Amino acid sequence: MDAVQATNAAAAARKKWLSMRRSGLVYFMFTLPALLLYLAFFFYPAISGFFYSFTNWDGISKVYKFVGIKNYIDIMKDTRFLHALRFTLYYTMIDVIVKLLLALILAMLLSSNIKLRGLIRSVYFFPAVLSLLTVGLIFNQMFYAVLPRIGESLGIELLSRNILANKDTAVYGIILTNIWQGISIPMVIFMAGLSSVPKDLHEAATIDGASPFQRFFSITLPFLIPMLNVNLVLAIKGALTVFDYIVAMTDGGPAQATESIGYLIYRHGMNEMKFGYGTAESIYIFLMVGIISIIQIKVLNRKEAGQQ
Repeated sequence: MDAVQATNAAAAARKKWLSMRRSGLVYFMFTLPALLLYLAFFFYPAISGFFYSFTNWDGISKVYKFVGIKNYIDIMKDTRFLHALRFTLYYTMIDVIVKLLLALILAMLLSSNIKLRGLIRSVYFFPAVLSLLTVGLIFNQMFYAVLPRIGESLGIELLSRNILANKDTAVYGIILTNIWQGISIPMVIFMAGLSSVPKDLHEAATIDGASPFQRFFSITLPFLIPMLNVNLVLAIKGALTVFDYIVAMTDGGPAQATESIGYLIYRHGMNEMKFGYGTAESIYIFLMVGIISIIQIKVLNRKEAGQQ
């Protein structure tokens, strides 16, 4: 009897194993198209791009020369790249700080009991569904034709000129455009975090006499750290790789004053036929985004752990 039971148990186990194997194969077949697309359109281009960064390939010719790390050395001596790096870091610093601060303020306002809250949320989220290039073209016309006329009629000298035509103010026009469109996503993420804050803690702190600022920094902010972490990664990555707004609004001008690293990579690879050189520049920005994101995540995770 024991032998029969053992045989039956073994057969049942084998049948279960075959069933699990079949189901696993079915799951794998469902994911196979996405995996193939990922390998073809992301993994392979990334690996091949890394290889071409060590060559002098022009992006078209079948003949190229392996130059080793020469591109990487020349980039660090390239004044145009260093200028683009300074512009990108300056743009990132202002854009991230202002965007996330305004997104947090709007999230707190729209999470309160105000009239037409749903309509206002929809209005603020609407720019997020628009194309970056389309928004850039719209704001380009606003800065070129609309705002100067308004400034002239009101006698406001600051608005009477196209700020995109001045190399000292063009960056602020791009930042303003980015904030107008990009504020909605971090706002929604902050609103999701605010919904997780226990109301009992705020009520207890209010009874104890805590001020609104004390309640925010002691209760609300610790619950928002995970959302702040996500928003920072998204905002920093988007600012460091800014491209569409510059193409639509300034084309890198005036006098290369708004030439970001992303736009410089495009110019080198597509316009100046320096594909290998431009790919090496993209490796630099990839490393920069990765390092900044890792440091920021570690710092905020440590702060979150300290709050618990």
